[in-house]
Amino acid sequence: MSKRTLKRQLNLFQTILLGTAGALGSGIFILTGLAAEMAGPATFLAILIGGFLSFSIAINYSELATIYPETGGAMTYVREAWGKGLLSFLVGSMDSISSTFFCALSAVGFAYSLSIFFPSIPIIPTAITVIVLFVILNILGVSKVGNIQIVMGVSLLFTFAVYIIAGFVSPNGFHPTTLFPNGRMFPTDGFIHNTGILMRTIALIYASYVGFEVIADDAEEVKNPSKNIPIAIMISLGLITIIYSLTVVVTLGTVPWQSVAGSTTALSDAVKIFMPGLGITIVGMAGMLGALTSINSSMLSATRETFTLGRDGAWPSVLSRLNRYRMPFAAILMVGAVSILITIIGVVDFLSYITSAGYLFVLFFSNLAMIRLRKKYPSIHRPFTAPLFPLTPILASLTCVIVIFYSDLDAIVFTAIVIGIFMAYYFSKTGLQLWQDAHKRNLSPGRWRIMLPLTNHDGMDGVMKVGSLLAEAEKDTNMCLLTVLPSSLNADLADSEEYLEKIKEQRHAILNRFIHYAVDRNVPMYTKMITDATLADGVINEIKNDNNVKMVLMKWPLKARGGDALRKTLKRVAREAKVNLAVFHDHAIKNFKNILVPVGGGLNSLLAIHLANDISIQEGSHVNYVRVLPEGTNEDDEEDIVANLQEVVMTQLGQIPASSTLQILYANSVQDAVIHECETNDYGLVIMGSAYDITEETLFGPVCDTVVEKAPSSVLVVRRYESATASWLHHQVKRLGS
Repeated sequence: MSKRTLKRQLNLFQTILLGTAGALGSGIFILTGLAAEMAGPATFLAILIGGFLSFSIAINYSELATIYPETGGAMTYVREAWGKGLLSFLVGSMDSISSTFFCALSAVGFAYSLSIFFPSIPIIPTAITVIVLFVILNILGVSKVGNIQIVMGVSLLFTFAVYIIAGFVSPNGFHPTTLFPNGRMFPTDGFIHNTGILMRTIALIYASYVGFEVIADDAEEVKNPSKNIPIAIMISLGLITIIYSLTVVVTLGTVPWQSVAGSTTALSDAVKIFMPGLGITIVGMAGMLGALTSINSSMLSATRETFTLGRDGAWPSVLSRLNRYRMPFAAILMVGAVSILITIIGVVDFLSYITSAGYLFVLFFSNLAMIRLRKKYPSIHRPFTAPLFPLTPILASLTCVIVIFYSDLDAIVFTAIVIGIFMAYYFSKTGLQLWQDAHKRNLSPGRWRIMLPLTNHDGMDGVMKVGSLLAEAEKDTNMCLLTVLPSSLNADLADSEEYLEKIKEQRHAILNRFIHYAVDRNVPMYTKMITDATLADGVINEIKNDNNVKMVLMKWPLKARGGDALRKTLKRVAREAKVNLAVFHDHAIKNFKNILVPVGGGLNSLLAIHLANDISIQEGSHVNYVRVLPEGTNEDDEEDIVANLQEVVMTQLGQIPASSTLQILYANSVQDAVIHECETNDYGLVIMGSAYDITEETLFGPVCDTVVEKAPSSVLVVRRYESATASWLHHQVKRLGS
């Protein structure tokens, strides 16, 4: 299980709506008047031509999406064609940012539709408010969003049907003489000039045609993709073209095009004439409904693409972080923030141009990828084969180039700047990685250290074994056996020298006793002796003096062996040491062939995932990652919960290792589930994250303390270092989440 696959739950009807309603949403309401200002009555011809040209792109997407029916769309096709590199990075990034631009355009469209009822509302603040609302809803994981999207989509299509039919049958509606005053389609003469007008109009509205791109992005969730994806792509594009062109014909055939030229409420201006009163309300509500549909679909698309880029390492990995609602909250916040910044521009035609230009950049390279893939994989199974190859991808690529050529110059420059920023990020990231790799190669062996403070108590064998496994897993890491002598030794020199000699003998005895762990694992190990007031002071000060310490590994204090002093030491080290901390309770188990890792949502739990994987690689262990749910939880949700668990593990490790499994446990408490699982199955080691907030009553929280006390397996409790600023932010987010 190397990659998470999403549940295929979208039938043909839902997929058609996915590609239709989201694309039609707001553009048709706010762009009709702007398009009429450019092309006059020929606006409907521009829409028909744009739709016809888009069919060549849609045919190519039908082939590509059925070959690779998985999330990612264009980025997947380009990566398969040319591999991971700058081009696939740019295509994925532009796909994400274009959806973000479309979200901003839709939010502005919602504000203009709302202004029909409240003319004095400020457009930009209203648009920003609705974006913030959708950001919050997405972060909170509002349920049934998909079904709501379907209801909104059906309502939107029904409204268009009412508008078109009423416009044609009403005596005050469509008239050919109104659409073609003086029998003219174009306001000016000249074939070349009018062709340029048509192409500029297509460039303005082209974002309304890209519903098939949304279908391709979500192909992994479509049932029977080989059949349903091509049908849905073709039907959705056909519906978009027909509905848009008929709506424009009714609008410009009811109101002279000069009257609505430049208007962002052209449909409302027309419906006042053939369906006054109720019609205005219906169109205004439909405009808002369509805008909300577009905001939701574009934000979902942009968030999914951003999450994928973060998970694949193309963008910062923090963008793939999930919250407790199983939502990629960091990606949602970034998409929302960028949408707000773009919304501030507020110019509708500019927003539409940059959205179209971004999508056309993505579509252009997707079409070229199809040509490349035909040559690269001639025998691959193609459930749908584009006809007239290579004419279709060539025509599609030319369409993208021509439409971009006729776009607004400012929008082209803006898009070029965005691409330049992405390129700068890519090369700086690649350069930094190359420098880090070169720097690591120049480091002397054993630079990094795992510190193992020694005490006078027994029980260090298991600690040494774990330390050697972790040191072997990390390149250039050694083990430092640290002995801290009391500062009071200086009070009496004779006694001090005698005591010091005993300590040295003890240190050599310990080294001789444990050296075989380092030898067996080919790990450098050495001893070090320092003086300080207490063991805790020695450990903390040593870490301050040497920033190469990556982790402190200590044994668990047992009350039966006078562990109160060690317990106090651990609490101080956990509070003050600026490194990761691991504490091992040895149950005298000789091997770690089976490892159990309870996975929660905290940073400590994520560290446990990494350490379990490190030990698993060295020992050839099987790791069982488990999520504990209360008894009585609806088991129908188990598939989604397992998917979430898989996503968490994948985000940390890059894949689900073949030697691991995912499992849901049901119990009244996490500790009960872990203890019962250890009693039932043969686990040599449990690795678990410490509680985030530790009280004086427990060492690392009641869950960890109870598991250590009662589980029949060895237990490694880990605590990840977090800076004061990060800790404060963590607490604030936790408070907001609760």
